[in-house]
Amino acid sequence: MTTIDATATTDAPVPAPAPRINLREKAPDFYAAMGALDKAAAAGLDPVVRELVRIRVSQLNGCAYCVDKHSADARALGLTEQKITGLTVWRETPFFTARERAALALAEAVTRLGDHGVPDATYDEAAALFDAEEFPRLLAMCVTMNAWNRIGVTCRLSPALRH
Repeated sequence: MTTIDATATTDAPVPAPAPRINLREKAPDFYAAMGALDKAAAAGLDPVVRELVRIRVSQLNGCAYCVDKHSADARALGLTEQKITGLTVWRETPFFTARERAALALAEAVTRLGDHGVPDATYDEAAALFDAEEFPRLLAMCVTMNAWNRIGVTCRLSPALRH
C-alpha cells in the first residue's frame, strides 16, 4: 500500500514509473509493422474522429503516454480543450457530433469487449453514419489503438518520455 508523506512540502512532480522495455529498439521489425498498421488504419479516416478515438481508447486502457500524445495531436488539429477534456464524459456533453458519438461508442465497445462482444445497435449506428470506405478504417483504428495501448501500458511508456 502506498502512503502519502503528509510532511512533504515540495510541489515537485512524482516521477514516472521506470520503463520496462523499448520495443522500438528491441523488436524494430514489430514496431515498424505497428507503425504501418496505424498508418493503414488512419488512411481515409476523418482526422478529428481518429484523434478522438485514439484518446478515448487510451483513457479506457489507462495509457498515459497515448493520452498525452494524442491530446497534443488533437490540439494541433484545432480541437478545443473543452472537447478533449469532455471525452471522459462524452455522453453527458453537447460537444460531439452524431458521427463522433457513434465512433466513441464503437471505440468503447471494442475496447471493453464483454461477454457478448460489440452490441449490434452500437455497430449498426456507426456503420450507418460512416461510409463504406471510412467505417472499416474506424474499426481498424479502434483495434490498432488498443494494440498500441497494450504496448504502452505493458512497457510503462510515460508522457515524460515525450517532453
